[in-house]
Amino acid sequence: MSTLATKDLTIRFGGHVAVNGVTCSFEPGTLTAIVGPNGAGKTTYFNLISGQLKATSGSVTLGGQDLTGQSVSARTHAGLGRAFQLTNLFPNLSVLENVRLAVQATQEGKHRRGMNLWSIWSDHNALTQRARVILQAVAMTDRADTPVASLPHGDQRKLEVALLMALEPQVYMFDEPTAGMSHDEAPVILNLIRELKKDKTKIILLVEHKMDVVRELADRIIVLTNGTLVADGPPAEVIASPVVQEAYLGVSKDADKDAEKEAA
Repeated sequence: MSTLATKDLTIRFGGHVAVNGVTCSFEPGTLTAIVGPNGAGKTTYFNLISGQLKATSGSVTLGGQDLTGQSVSARTHAGLGRAFQLTNLFPNLSVLENVRLAVQATQEGKHRRGMNLWSIWSDHNALTQRARVILQAVAMTDRADTPVASLPHGDQRKLEVALLMALEPQVYMFDEPTAGMSHDEAPVILNLIRELKKDKTKIILLVEHKMDVVRELADRIIVLTNGTLVADGPPAEVIASPVVQEAYLGVSKDADKDAEKEAA
């Protein structure tokens, strides 16, 4: 099982340092929540790991393989999987066809790495059946024949997870997976993440603002503020730490003391 690691990972936009020398490693069997105030650098850090942004300095490795200079597609083949926006899908094809194409691409990628593709996926039906299994897992069987362009937002997010599952990655990366979803829709995504957690060979990274979700799902929390890693540890310990109370919740010890004096 491979470790995902960043070492001194940094990106500058002009004079602004958005991610500042973040060194952190992520082990299989652990869901790590990445939290922090708005503008803390959480999504930028995600983009550096998955390859959407090129680091100014530092490195990203998976299982000892240096991914720093590699493209998004190369990192995907190496085992990094991230839920992407629907602009990367085929909007005029059905939900089932989109997932089937993702399954097919994954199996072809394995074939290029030495597997005998045709001995495993011998026909179109096998690919379609695998796609249907994934759709069932994300509760979208009834949407199989729906064109992607006509999906409501909640189903779009579920489809993103379905495509991520089709990639069979070693690392699952979720950036606010329930954003924009209704109260009734969100539990489906959270249940999917719970199921993924059961596979202890996988690494899961989660950027999430909803602290109730973080408390329930996370095995570990890291906190970024102003692009710098300021806390790392078990959820209860990190959430209770003074640096997190100040950076994430806007509560400082000095403010508490001033309030106590005023009350007295």
